[in-house]
Amino acid sequence: EKKVSGVSAADGSLLWTADWPGRTAVIPTPIVHDGYVYVTAGYGAGCKLLKIGPGNKAEEVYNNRLMKNHHGGVVLVGEHLYGYSDGVGWLCQDFKTGEEVWSERKKLGKGAVTCADGMLYCLDEGTGAVVLVEASPKGWNEKGRFILEPQSKNRSSRGKVWTHPVISGGKLYLRDQENLYCYDISG
Repeated sequence: EKKVSGVSAADGSLLWTADWPGRTAVIPTPIVHDGYVYVTAGYGAGCKLLKIGPGNKAEEVYNNRLMKNHHGGVVLVGEHLYGYSDGVGWLCQDFKTGEEVWSERKKLGKGAVTCADGMLYCLDEGTGAVVLVEASPKGWNEKGRFILEPQSKNRSSRGKVWTHPVISGGKLYLRDQENLYCYDISG
């Protein structure tokens, strides 16, 4: 949780490393794009963009606390990142500069995100609301929503719907404890 590193897929050797102020749990998957590596974590850690240059030199582009993604993930669409940031809400962030493009905190609670065909599929971990939002730097443009039902009765009283939406073959898959849901989104 204190470093972000690149390793060789061929032999596991360390290629580069950079300091990272992660705390408690660093869960979101890093995003690798066009010679850059983006990382984010909750618990106030924030986000960081590194440029990996010749000789595997890792150079910090920015390090800020705008995107503080706890565990719902962040997706890159074009040159913009989308995800839920603790204290900010749903956020669109410029990938290369780290600056906020827009944020929305009232329309949907904290949760997970995935993307397909230019659309964000956002899941509210508290209510089970699934919301379809256009992946656009122009703002939150909601296209539809529904509530995941029925929800598990096996969840701990402190638990949430902590699943990441998965899209494959025109189908949206969601899981809530012992329940697995599949929705046809191909139309």
